[in-house]
Amino acid sequence: MQNIQSVTDKLCENVEKVIVGKHDAVQKTMLALLVQGHVLIEDVPGVGKTILARTFARSIGCSFKRIQFTPDMLPSDVTGVSVFNQKEREFEFREGPIFAEIVLADEINRATPKTQSALLEAMEERQVTVDGTTYKMANPFLVMATQNPIEYEGTFPLPEAQLDRFVLRIQLGYVPPAQEVAILNAQQFHHPIDDLQQVISQAELVQLQEAVKAVYVDDSIKEYIVAIVSATRDHPNVYLGASPRGSLAIFKTAQARAAMDGRDFVIPDDVKALAEPALAHRLIISPAARMKNVNAEDVIAEILHAIPVPSQKVR
Repeated sequence: MQNIQSVTDKLCENVEKVIVGKHDAVQKTMLALLVQGHVLIEDVPGVGKTILARTFARSIGCSFKRIQFTPDMLPSDVTGVSVFNQKEREFEFREGPIFAEIVLADEINRATPKTQSALLEAMEERQVTVDGTTYKMANPFLVMATQNPIEYEGTFPLPEAQLDRFVLRIQLGYVPPAQEVAILNAQQFHHPIDDLQQVISQAELVQLQEAVKAVYVDDSIKEYIVAIVSATRDHPNVYLGASPRGSLAIFKTAQARAAMDGRDFVIPDDVKALAEPALAHRLIISPAARMKNVNAEDVIAEILHAIPVPSQKVR
């Protein structure tokens, strides 16, 4: 696990040469990469959502494509389309922008539900079916979707099935004034991403993804995860709780967090740290609770406070 820690530290340090003052967001994106999950970045414009995706792609040497979602976009604009080749007298498939190793789905909630659904198969099954033919996605494959939580005009809220595909939801937020001055200085003549070097290969990332799966999770920790997720389904302020996919999200990201800390076992603090980013976007708060300004984060904090933390066992 020390090797995983050293490699991920090196990668995160490289990313933070460009993404200033966002250590937590960089760490969580790294967690999603390690567990082959997808990330929903929910924040206002201009805080570095696009640059975060580009920086990770350049640091790993992955192919990167950006999809700018708009209301008039069609599913074929995402997945690709079969075109008749008159010379060969047969149809040939032309890949859409989803066929990249890191895909930025920018302002995903501006696309219609029909177009949003074009991502479902790719994100969950890691394949795309067009005209009855299935095409496999690249490995690694990461979708980083962004949406503006403030502006709702001309948007289509993501359905629960779509939100459930994201392993984590993160926010970047504004940087402190001193670090914002550092950003101004760094970008006075050119953008720092232009000087960014690749620090690990795609093959190394795939090896890390496999190594993370070996991190030990005690049965008491598994029961703790399930107890937290089950509590969201029975909470009086929740209309729809988290699915078993939410349990898997905490389980896998907790393994990755332990590995990034140099441990080969998961502790309760890993679970507590990841409960909110893994579950908050999966909960639907009841209308009565929303009128009282109760949000998903409040519910998860209450659940974490109420459920007993399992005692640490020595293997």
